Amino acid sequence: MKKVCVLLLACMLALTGCSVETLEEDGSEQSEEEKIRIGMIFDTFVVERWQRDRDVFVSTAMELGAEVNVQNANGDVQEQVAQMEYFIGKKVDVIVVVPIESSALVKSIKKAKEEGIKVISYDRLTIGAGTDLYVSFDNETVGQLMGEAVCSKLERGDKILMICGPNSDNNVSFVERGFRKELKQNGIEVADIYYADEWRAEYGAEYIEQYGDGLHEIQAVMCGNDNLAGQVIRVLAEKRMAGDICVVAQDADLDACQRIVEGTQYMTVYKPVEKLAVQAAEAAVELAQGKPVQTTDYIDDGIYRIPYIKLEPIAVTAENMDETIIKSGFHLAEDVYLNRPEMLMK
Repeated sequence: MKKVCVLLLACMLALTGCSVETLEEDGSEQSEEEKIRIGMIFDTFVVERWQRDRDVFVSTAMELGAEVNVQNANGDVQEQVAQMEYFIGKKVDVIVVVPIESSALVKSIKKAKEEGIKVISYDRLTIGAGTDLYVSFDNETVGQLMGEAVCSKLERGDKILMICGPNSDNNVSFVERGFRKELKQNGIEVADIYYADEWRAEYGAEYIEQYGDGLHEIQAVMCGNDNLAGQVIRVLAEKRMAGDICVVAQDADLDACQRIVEGTQYMTVYKPVEKLAVQAAEAAVELAQGKPVQTTDYIDDGIYRIPYIKLEPIAVTAENMDETIIKSGFHLAEDVYLNRPEMLMK
C-alpha cells in the first residue's frame, strides 16, 4: 500500500513540475542537508512512453530517499537550456536529461559538471558533453530488430520507405545503422528516407500523403516510433492500403499494440522502460552519494568515453504479444484487444 501511495504522489507532483519530499524509515522528514536532489528534464510528454519513464523514475528515487523536480521542455530547445540553468542555479546533486538537441546542451552540461553536479543522459546520448552516465537501450539492436521483422515479410528487390526521427536525436543514427544492415543483407531497397523534425508525427503523415501514387511500388514503411506509425497508418487507411504495406516501429505504445493485433501494423520494439527508469534512478542516487557507476559498458560521445547502462529491446508481433506485453504487465490484455475481444488470452 505504501508503494502505491508513493507512486500516486510522485505522478501528481511530477505532472506539475513540483519537487517530492521524502521521509526517513521512522517517518521523520529528512533535513535539507541530507536530501538528494535530482532535476529531471524531458523533451516532451506527447510521446506515451515518457510518462511511464517519469512515473517510475520519480517513485523509485523517492523510495531511495531522493527528491525529484521534473521539468517538461515541450519540444522547445531553448526552454530545455533554461531548465538546465535553473537546476544549476538550484545546485541540485544530479541532473537527468532527455536532450532535444544535443549540441544546445553541451555548454550547460559542462557548466553543471564544473559546479560539481552529476549529469545523466537519459535514453538519448548528449554528444561531446562528457556526461557522467548514459542510460538507454541498445539502439542499434532496435534497428536490427525492425529490419529483421521487415525482411521476414518482404522479398529480395522489394522497396521500403524510412520515416525516422530528427537527425538531432543521436539515437536515430544508431537505429538507422542497425536497420540498414539487415536490409543490405537481405537485398531490400530503401526507396526514400525522411527525417521528421522534432519527432512530429504529422510531418510523417504529410510525407506519406505527398508520396502519392508512388506508394503502390512500396512494400513496407519503417517508422522511427509508434507515434509516427499511427499517423502513417491513418493515411494508408484513407488510401485503403492499411495492412497491405508492412509497417514497423518502436516503443510498444498501447495504440501500436492494438494496431498489431488488428493487422494494420506488423511489429513494434518493446523497450522495458520500467527497468530503464529504475536503473537510472538508482544510478542517480549512487552518483549523488559519490559511488562509482555499476557498469562494464562504455560509449564514445565523440570526445569522451561515457559509462553506459545498456538494456536489450524485444521485438513484438501479434505472435508474441501475450508473452511479451501482456504477461509483463506493460499493457492490460483487455486494452490491447479492445477492438478484437475474440483474440483475448484464454
